[in-house]
Order: sequence, then structure tokens, then C-alpha cells
Amino acid sequence: MKIAVCLKQVPDTEAEVKWDIPKGTLSRDGMDSITNPFDEFALEEALLTKENYDGEIIAISMGPEGAKDVLRNALALTVDETALCCDDAFAGSDTYATAYVLASAIKKAGDVDVVFCGKQSTDGNTGVVGAELAAILGFSQLTQVGKVRSIDAGAKKIVVERAVEGGIEVVEAKLPAVVSVIKGINEPRLPNLMGIRKASKIDIPQWSAGDLGVDTGKVGAAGASTKVVEIAVPPPRGAGEILKGELEEVANMITDKLIDLKVIK
Repeated sequence: MKIAVCLKQVPDTEAEVKWDIPKGTLSRDGMDSITNPFDEFALEEALLTKENYDGEIIAISMGPEGAKDVLRNALALTVDETALCCDDAFAGSDTYATAYVLASAIKKAGDVDVVFCGKQSTDGNTGVVGAELAAILGFSQLTQVGKVRSIDAGAKKIVVERAVEGGIEVVEAKLPAVVSVIKGINEPRLPNLMGIRKASKIDIPQWSAGDLGVDTGKVGAAGASTKVVEIAVPPPRGAGEILKGELEEVANMITDKLIDLKVIK
């Protein structure tokens, strides 16, 4: 079984987030970069699938050369191959262009049975790249996956549990498939020192637009089909009010305030 996992390098949003208001993007200058937290669950699920079904994994990322750090971490965790989609033409790509590049990389990798990705990234938070990737590849699309029950490469089928409002949905789909996983599907492991040292010596292939056969007119800011037209930071929340008195008195005060605000009538 051949497994692909899509990883993204994102700014560490636990620190102060800065915005480039005119461009409608995060200002990444001076911000530390990490593996997208949701993708860590996707990577762990790929590793578990490799172990349970005797597979091999290729980890793919799209970004600048600095994104090799994300792939080296994957190598330290026993991923078999990596590839970085890196080209100036990719800068400013929207979600669909990103999915187009990743799909081209998966096609180049060849004979992939299942693709794992996180349900969203912490920088864009769109949550649509996995679905777009499946559409471009023509693979089955499985989103919001909280558990992979079974994979049968011979019979070309996969059974998963999806988190839906009010419960869990069990879905069987044909392989190949793109599986977007949610937080908590597993417990991501950490690399050991030996794995880190070994990964530091491995050369990571870089695939350009030419290597991937990508039409440069369909990627980058110029080829984006969507754009951010406005971005604004919400105003700081004002100080709250503490209501004092007996329970019935406080309840009446809250009711009066909600009526004044036209929340209730």
C-alpha cells in the first residue's frame, strides 16, 4: 500500500499574530514556523496505516525551502520519502491552486492508495484543500474523519468514522481516497534523537512547476480564483459588568438588559 500525507508549515499562532492588512495575509516575518497542528494527526495516522497494513509513505509539502524542516521531522518519524513542491510561481496560491500543485505531486509519486491530510490549517483555516484535492484527483473524499476502522488495499475499500453533528457516521468508500482527519483521532508521536540525526543527513527532493507539469498560469497570486478583499482585526472586548444582589434580583437585571439589547422580547 502506498500512502501520501500532505504537510504544511505554518506560523506559530500561539505567539502574537501579525497581519499584512493590504495583502490580506499573515505577516510571517519574525514569526516562528511549525508543522500545522492538524497535519500532525494526519502524519500519525499515515504512520499507523504503514505499520498496520505494511505500507510505505511519501510526505509532501508545498512552500519555501524552509518548509524542509517539516519534512525532516516526518523523516525522523520513519516516513520513507519526502518531496517539497517549491517554486516562486507558487507564491500567493489560493486553496484551489495549492490543491492543484499537491495533486500534481501525488500523481508524480504514483500509485497512491490513500492520502491523509489535516482537516484545516491554522493560518488560512479554510478547511477546503482536502476536498479540492480529492476532486482534482478523482479520489473518494472522506472529511472530518475521527477513526479509520479498516483499509483493504486488495478490495480497494476503506471504512472510516466521521464526526457529524449529534453523532458518528460510518462510511465505506472506494480507494484511492483522500482522508481529512480531525484533532484527537490519535496521539501524535515525537521523533527520537537517532531519528532526528538520521533525517538531518537525508536530501529532500524539490519539485518545481516544471517537474510537476504544472501550468504556471493556474497557480500563484495571478492564477488565484479567489482573493481576500478585506481583513480586519476585531476591536478589543470591553470590560464586563458584575451584577450583585439576590438571585431573583440579578435574574431580573439580566432580563432587563437582554430586553434593552433586543436579544429577547
